[in-house]
Amino acid sequence: MARAINRLSALQVKTAKVPGYYADGGNLWLQVARGGSKSWVLRYTLAGKSREMGLGSASTFSLQDARDRAQAARKLLADGIDPIDAKREAQQQARMEASNRRTFTSCAAEYIKAHEAGWKSAKHAAQWTATLETYAHPIIGGMAVADVETAHVLRVLEPIWRTKAETASRLRGRIENILDWATVQKYRSGDNPARWRGHLDKLLPARSKVQKVQHHPALPWREMGAFMRELRGQQGTAARAVELIILSACRTSEAFNADWREIDLAQRTWTIPAARMKAGKEHVIPLSDAAVSVLQAQAAAHGMEGFIFPGTRPGKPLSNMAGLMLLKRMGRADLTVHGFRSSFRDWAGESTSHPREVIEHALAHGLKDKVEAAYARGTLFEKRNALMSDWARHCDHVPLPADVVPIRNIA
Repeated sequence: MARAINRLSALQVKTAKVPGYYADGGNLWLQVARGGSKSWVLRYTLAGKSREMGLGSASTFSLQDARDRAQAARKLLADGIDPIDAKREAQQQARMEASNRRTFTSCAAEYIKAHEAGWKSAKHAAQWTATLETYAHPIIGGMAVADVETAHVLRVLEPIWRTKAETASRLRGRIENILDWATVQKYRSGDNPARWRGHLDKLLPARSKVQKVQHHPALPWREMGAFMRELRGQQGTAARAVELIILSACRTSEAFNADWREIDLAQRTWTIPAARMKAGKEHVIPLSDAAVSVLQAQAAAHGMEGFIFPGTRPGKPLSNMAGLMLLKRMGRADLTVHGFRSSFRDWAGESTSHPREVIEHALAHGLKDKVEAAYARGTLFEKRNALMSDWARHCDHVPLPADVVPIRNIA
């Protein structure tokens, strides 16, 4: 009579090659996969439901190990406990206990590591780290992430909520993301104490109520010609970069990180890839004669490979501070490079008849009116080309004081 249990031998387990299931009895099976790997499986029925529980690899657990593990599972079944559910609960409990050793700081580091590849730049990751190290870690960094509650989040945010509203708002969102990540990882449970809607919005004033809108200092558009003449008298890469920024109405980082591969001098276009644009959408800028002249000067000085405006370190672009330092040397510390976009916008809106949507496209702004945006699907390139040519001409114009005409005595 064949044995009901313990049918297999260690030699049979070792030599089994044909894919399939080999019974040891008591619902314990040796599974041989097509690739030759072997594992232990316990099959059982509980409350009319058939289930299959993995008991580990045959290379890790011996035949006797598998029998011991199967016997432990059968004891649970005898008490009406599903061994698969019991295993999951034990694993979750172990993770929750481990969370007592997982600090907020360690979770923040893992979150940043997991997501930084999808962020636009290393600068974004650095900003995450800097805000957390400055404001969050000194208060909650050493805490177990499972213990972080609303009171702790408020201790982080309240000191800067009214004085540094934008930073505080971003910090809150970053803390919320990290705590959400920790919850998914089973390091904590329950609601997120950093969530805004329906929670912190009841405890803190809205950002719009406490933040003062601060505009970038901008040069009055009527003074642009005189400023441009002085700028063109400045030597160095930073001066040429700021000149192109003014002529193209682009953002500082878009020019400082520009690569020659983005330029088509024959077609007179500068195509900034989506990855470098604030809105994440490719932007094609028509180049005026003056803008082309700037690029030709840079090509003559530095060649047409790599960054158009190289920095002092090999293979690196200009520093973001280069433009501000240039303005300071020119005695114009009252201005910012970004403010020249406002100068362009004011000029176009106040002294030209160019349509608003053309001006907004030139600035790579999204149209706020959703209906208008739905119809404005094109790039309005030709109209923008005319706009940028007009702007370049304005930048060349230096208004002269009105001539005084003497009154002649006709007597």
